Amino acid sequence: MRVLVVEDEIRLADNIATAFRDGPGFAVDVCHDGEEALLMYKTTGYDLIVLDLMIPKVRGLDVLRTIRTRDGVTPILILTAISEVRSTIDLLNSGADDYMTKPFDLGELLARARALIRRGKGQKQPVLTFGSITLAPADQTVSVEGKGIDLSPTEYRVLEYLMHHPSRIVSSRELLEHLYDFTWEHHSNVIEAHISNLRRKLRSTTQQTVVENLRGRGYRLANSPENDPTGCQ
Repeated sequence: MRVLVVEDEIRLADNIATAFRDGPGFAVDVCHDGEEALLMYKTTGYDLIVLDLMIPKVRGLDVLRTIRTRDGVTPILILTAISEVRSTIDLLNSGADDYMTKPFDLGELLARARALIRRGKGQKQPVLTFGSITLAPADQTVSVEGKGIDLSPTEYRVLEYLMHHPSRIVSSRELLEHLYDFTWEHHSNVIEAHISNLRRKLRSTTQQTVVENLRGRGYRLANSPENDPTGCQ
């Protein structure tokens, strides 16, 4: 999951980003004004936007309205110092999915963020299946042929992304951009290790579905790789 935090109070923005990274393990991008927020939104796909109203250059409310003219799906959680009922109604009518008034508890922020992502604008997050693998996003568990498998947080996120794109080749860069923030280059030497560990754990449970490594192209989930002629290993 990837989150954009738009907050001009630098310490607060850093605290929110750290909470998302250390808690649910989300990739987080941070910016401090509305102009940069719109640029990042246009160039990057996000699963959630946390947006402060009182930001420079382009007001938070205008950022919200601009995004909603393009996108009615991405959840947006507003941070505001305003608690007056009329103002919060205006926020919701402008397209906000939820709001929190400052000061707020980071634990509650994470809980609300998870609920927004899970709800997906009223749609439940479905259980994912591929071959004998079942992945339940709601509680972040993975089972193979009904038996639970213990994955690290990063291994889980790799598998989740691959299961959202079944049988499609996913490049290392695409995985890295999903798993990490704009500093993903610093992690480029670890993705192969995570893939290797994930493949080993899956193969220890079943031979029917594995993560294929297609040299120079990327990775994918596929059945019966020994019968695939594309040069995977």
